[in-house]
Amino acid sequence: MERQLSEQELFRRQALGELRTLGVDPYPAAEVPVTHHAADILSGYPANPEGYTSVCVAGRLMAKRIMGKASFASIQDSTGRIQVYVNRDEICPGDDKALYNDVFKKHLDLGDFVAFYGHVFTTQTGEISVHATRIELLSKSLRPLPTVKKDADGTVYDAFSDPELRYRQRYVDLVVNEGVRDVFVKRTKIFSTMRRIFNEAGYLEVETPILQPIPGGAAARPFVTHHNALDIPLYLRVANELYLKRLIVGGFDGVYEFAKDFRNEGMDRTHNPEFTVMEIYVAYKDYRWMMDFTEKALAQIALEVTGSHEITVGGTPISFTAPFARVPILEAIKTHTGLDLIGKPEAELRAAAKSIGVEVSDEMGSGKIIDAIFGDRCEHHYVQPTFITDYPVEMSPLCKRHRDDDRLTERFELFINGKEIANAYSELNDPIDQLERFEEQLKLSAKGDDEAMFIDLDFVRALEYGMPPTSGMGIGMDRLTMLFTDQSSIQEVLFFPQMRPEKAE
Repeated sequence: MERQLSEQELFRRQALGELRTLGVDPYPAAEVPVTHHAADILSGYPANPEGYTSVCVAGRLMAKRIMGKASFASIQDSTGRIQVYVNRDEICPGDDKALYNDVFKKHLDLGDFVAFYGHVFTTQTGEISVHATRIELLSKSLRPLPTVKKDADGTVYDAFSDPELRYRQRYVDLVVNEGVRDVFVKRTKIFSTMRRIFNEAGYLEVETPILQPIPGGAAARPFVTHHNALDIPLYLRVANELYLKRLIVGGFDGVYEFAKDFRNEGMDRTHNPEFTVMEIYVAYKDYRWMMDFTEKALAQIALEVTGSHEITVGGTPISFTAPFARVPILEAIKTHTGLDLIGKPEAELRAAAKSIGVEVSDEMGSGKIIDAIFGDRCEHHYVQPTFITDYPVEMSPLCKRHRDDDRLTERFELFINGKEIANAYSELNDPIDQLERFEEQLKLSAKGDDEAMFIDLDFVRALEYGMPPTSGMGIGMDRLTMLFTDQSSIQEVLFFPQMRPEKAE
């Protein structure tokens, strides 16, 4: 069914036709010789006025005030907004004033992309502006932008704030809502800083398969697809861990990957079915070394992204100054619930969980029960960066047993602001033990746990060739971005979060 156009859309389509009648191409093929951006001019002009005698700026037309023969406009580029002064007789020095009267005044609408050529000056009110001597329409906007207004006190009116619209039309959100662009600029800076830290340490950035015959490396429900040429089922990866450890077997001392992973599970403010994780594996290291490495890396990222080792999240100051607290998980549970779970069999763990009101199901094994207790009663207490360490074997099928207590593993999870940010191990490199752990996961699957791990026999074969002592870590990059940009919802740090299909207009 054909969409009903609004009155504004009809007016804009009419303007489009009239521009063409006037001989103006509303979508020209052109390389625009942009010389400066708004922020460059506003910051650089006061100290160096002679450097701005010939400029070209381009962006969206965001405001227009017609004042007879002279007008003011405002354009927005990737760095911000700047005012433009337009004088009819300078734009149209001859007798023909059509460019000003018929194009600029009548048919340029807010949202159009326009280039202005001229020089920079300061108005009588002290505002740095571009004095235009030439105008060029670059792209005609056929839909009006939402009109978001702010008064002198900073109060916003007619805000474009509906999350459904903002996430679905992120391209509009980025244009009209201040601060949204900054979130994504910081996201990129987090990635680039982390990448530089790893590269300077001598570790190799790699790529591993997204389509996998076995969805290994995490206890999660996978997305399933079908490969027509091979006539086999394939899975979108739930983790890239097992492939990266194969590369350590192959002889690399350190590898890392920024990966898109996919888990066919629930969606909420901290979970999206498609998410970004960084995983790193370093040979000849253990989880204690990885804790030290993580402290230094996050402190450096905080400094470069925010300018300080201390950030504020939801009004709470959080410090990335080392050392971070280190608390064994069973000690944390005992502290916050009074339950002593060391060495307890599954039946007692289930009873303990129920005794404090934590819901557990029959298909959950010991590991998931402990995880449920910690998640429900403990993790929210860890606001400052804290390494929760030494998880029971049942919770960590890919992790090396603890050197001092074989009921535990050499594992940590980093919690900040009550949320898990990173997960790391001294990696299990005993192929016999690994196969037995995989077989335990099969038993959980038989009980109905659809998140239990598959057996990856090729990975076991790789371990049989020998893997050196290795430490590995995964960091949830979306959650890390939420932290450094003070966002409470994962959808705020994803350009295009997953949503239900849109109903036809």
